[in-house]
Amino acid sequence: MFTGIIEKTARVTRLAARPSGATLSVTNPWDTLPGLGESIAVNGACLTVVSANQREISFDVSAETLKKTTFSRLAPGDVANLEKALRLGDDVSGHLVAGHVDGVGDVLALERRADFADLRVRVPDDLAVYLVPKGSVAVDGVSLTIASLSGNEFTVAVIPETLSRTTLGALRPGSRVNMETDMLGKYVIRYMSQLQSAPASSGLTLKRLEELGF
Repeated sequence: MFTGIIEKTARVTRLAARPSGATLSVTNPWDTLPGLGESIAVNGACLTVVSANQREISFDVSAETLKKTTFSRLAPGDVANLEKALRLGDDVSGHLVAGHVDGVGDVLALERRADFADLRVRVPDDLAVYLVPKGSVAVDGVSLTIASLSGNEFTVAVIPETLSRTTLGALRPGSRVNMETDMLGKYVIRYMSQLQSAPASSGLTLKRLEELGF
């Protein structure tokens, strides 16, 4: 579990293809070595450390992760957002992020407004249902709040601190970003869809909830 508050950025050193996935390596930005088996979110995707030294950290990347994320497009020199896993008792300054990328969004614009910026992203149609104005969303692992929403396009306001500490400031129209929608919204949508399809004899239904004032 993560919070979407980026701790470090690191440069990709290599992405080595394997028969059923790949190995991703990035420069090590921490003074203390991450432990083997430790979870780190890389551009919002939860990956497991398989090797680490003072210069470099490596992760195994499954075929499913390559399919669902922008990782297949990474090249040496690209910069990635990193966040270590949340520990029980830590502050949640962003929002609860699972590190399970839902899909890839397309950047439509990054409009600078003095030190701030408005970032506009289009998501696949099947993800749009999970977006709500003032709701949370993770873009390349960064916790953001949706300022406006129109169809499958949303805009977030990015503060100067986030622009300087993450990769978001380098985004351009046409850039592709990893998207994770709010996990609480996913459960609500799933539950409500089950209610809609449940037979009347099953008890609780949308109609019954409305009758009860919900």
